[in-house]
Amino acid sequence: MVQEFKEFAMKGNVMDLAVGVIIGGAFGKIVDSVVADLIMPFVAWIMGGKLDFSGMFLVLGTIPEGTARTLDALKKAQVPVFAYGSFLTILVNFIILAFIIFVMIKQMNRLKRSEPPAAVAPPPEPAEEVLLLREIRDSLKK
Repeated sequence: MVQEFKEFAMKGNVMDLAVGVIIGGAFGKIVDSVVADLIMPFVAWIMGGKLDFSGMFLVLGTIPEGTARTLDALKKAQVPVFAYGSFLTILVNFIILAFIIFVMIKQMNRLKRSEPPAAVAPPPEPAEEVLLLREIRDSLKK
């Protein structure tokens, strides 16, 4: 059983998947930073003010006295909140990530197509017996 697991874990596809997951995690952090630090400030500027999607929410219950009206404070007080701002931020992250992956795959496919096709080797000469049989066949047809 240990040997089978070792063979499975060392297959190329499993190792490729592991590398992909690790790079994907790091890439996700980069996209989060791009969205939070580069894109969202422009969205806030275009919308005409300070806009932070992650702080947008609707309170669905009663707020206990002395609780601040921030998302974290309300969650700690176990007040039900509809936190649509977090969803919008994650949605923007996903759209940007999907677009970047789309562009990368499109470029990779373009590069694959631009490679010159490999030279096709001519088919091997038929054996002498085959040539002889073809001559006999042709003679019989006449």
